[in-house]
Formats: sequence, C-alpha cells, structure tokens
Amino acid sequence: MTPVSDDTTLDAYLAAWAANDPTREAVARTIGALTEAGVAIAEIVGRGALEGAMAAQTDATNAGGDAQKALDVRTHDITVDILKDSPVARIGSEEAEDEVVFDDGRPLVVAIDPLDGSSNIETNVSIGTLFGILPNVGDASFTQPGTNQLAAGFIVYGPATALVLTVGEGAHAFMLDRASGRFIRTHADIKIPPQTKEYAINASNQRHWDDAIQAYVADCLAGAEGPREKNFNMRWVGSLVADVFRILVRGGVYLYPGDARQGYGSGRLRLVYECNPIAFVCEQAGGAATDGQRRILEIEPASLHVRSPLLCGSIEEIERVGRYYADPPRRSPLFAKRGLFLA
Repeated sequence: MTPVSDDTTLDAYLAAWAANDPTREAVARTIGALTEAGVAIAEIVGRGALEGAMAAQTDATNAGGDAQKALDVRTHDITVDILKDSPVARIGSEEAEDEVVFDDGRPLVVAIDPLDGSSNIETNVSIGTLFGILPNVGDASFTQPGTNQLAAGFIVYGPATALVLTVGEGAHAFMLDRASGRFIRTHADIKIPPQTKEYAINASNQRHWDDAIQAYVADCLAGAEGPREKNFNMRWVGSLVADVFRILVRGGVYLYPGDARQGYGSGRLRLVYECNPIAFVCEQAGGAATDGQRRILEIEPASLHVRSPLLCGSIEEIERVGRYYADPPRRSPLFAKRGLFLA
C-alpha cells in the first residue's frame, strides 16, 4: 500500500470514533496514554548507545523465563507510570509475573509487551511495543479470548516511529511527527494483499519444525520449478512488530510455529499480549491469524503468560498452511519433491 498522509491526527481520529460514547472515550484515553508512553520510549531508543547500556542483562527474568534487559524493565516502568492515571484497572505485562492492579472500579485492562524484539536493542534494528485493550471483568480479565479486545495495536521504534491501530473499524497506521509530537495517519484502512510471494520465518530452526511447516517452506523454496510454480523471498527481522509492519504494507506471511525444542512446543510468543493484538490488526486488514489450525482470536487463554504458535498475514497463504496441517504430508524417500495435492 502506498502511504498517503491525509493529515488526520490520531487525536482527531479517536475523537470522531468515540463520539461521546463512554466506553469508547475510555478506550481513546487509554490509547492516548499508550502513545504518550510510546513517545517517551521512542526518545530513549532514538538515542541508542548515548542512552547507556540499554541492552545490559539484569539479574532478573520476565514472566516467561527470558532474561530481562535494562530497557525491558525501563519500558515496563514507563508504561505503568503513565497508565496509572488512565481508565485502566489492571495491566498484564510480559515483564511482570503478576498483574499490576490499580483500581478495579475502572472499565478497562491493558495487555502489553512493553518492548518487543529486545534482542535487537544494541543492533539499531526496529523494536516496538504491543498492546491489547479489553473490558475489565476482574480476575478473569486476561483469560478472555481475543475476540473481546476493544482495541489493539503496536508501536514500531525504527527510522520512523509508527503506530498501527485498530478499534474494530479497519487497521490504520500513524507516524509520529517529531516536530509537533503528534501521530498523523499515513496508511488508512490497510489491506494486506491476499496472495504473496514472501514469507518470514527463522530458518535456523528448520530441523525442529513439524512436518506441516517443513513441507510448506520446502514447497516455497522449490520456487518456480516446484509445486507452487513461483519464486518466493524470505525475510526475518527478529522483531515481531517490524516483520508484521512489513506484511501490512506489502503483503506476506509471518510464521512462528511451535517446534520440537524444549520449551518451544507451543511456540515462544505470548497469546494474550503478542498474538492477540497482532491477530486483531491482521484480521481488520483483511488478513488472517491462526496457530496453524485454530483462529488465534478464538483461543481462550489458560493464563496471562500462556504461549501460542502464530501464523499470520496474507489470507490465502495462511489458509494454505492450514491445509498442510489438516492433511499432513506423507513423504517418501523415493521422491525428492512433494506432489501437487495441496496446491
């Protein structure tokens, strides 16, 4: 999609959408708070090594057992501090084992990954923040399915600071105008092309993939001479937000399946604050998001930090991967190529 700024600010977009509805106004205020945190984080990230050792390991691990870096902790603290005066009752963050509870009289909760792609902090590669906004239903707030999200999106801290947002009325991208401090819409009603010749996966894990993913990628790699009869490109940034932003702009699929490594059977992404926001955005952009067999947004989380595979992007390609799972390939040492059964 070719970006064309229509000069609509985020504030104006949200004001028109909220239209004096109390719930929508609360959501709009929360999005405003999240973008305020995003601007603060973008300033820190933009200074790079001038800001100090942002990628330094701390002595702590996050809720998923991953080692925390200094910027992981700092972005969590910034977000919590700014959201404490918003309509948010609770925060479920990747960087905290337990929920942060403010006031259960408030209407909303926020599920957030304050810093996606933190392994890229010191390499000057895009990183970001993911968030989903849900109704407050008390202790069960973060075990609601993703279909209950009222809004979701992500911020990319790259050459430009970009906000991708959905409030259930399409997916839109806003860029931070550093001169004014405002987010201005540059991509209205994004549509992911239904077909693609590009996929994103960490190919170094190929030997651990299940048969369905092995077969799908093998058929892509076979190119124009193989069963797909076209050549594919592979891309992998290693920051979920950067890979998905690329797919929203020019199409493609993102693949993070479960695999045979210890602890990776259900993938490594967290359902509530990574997969669900991405799935909501992708569906609103005309794409799809599954775990290979189930629609991501319909999965009921067992807990705040539960993991899930994530396959998302161009709808025809995600449906194709689903067929590989529904009809597992039967390989024979007599044949070097798959047949056209799933073409």
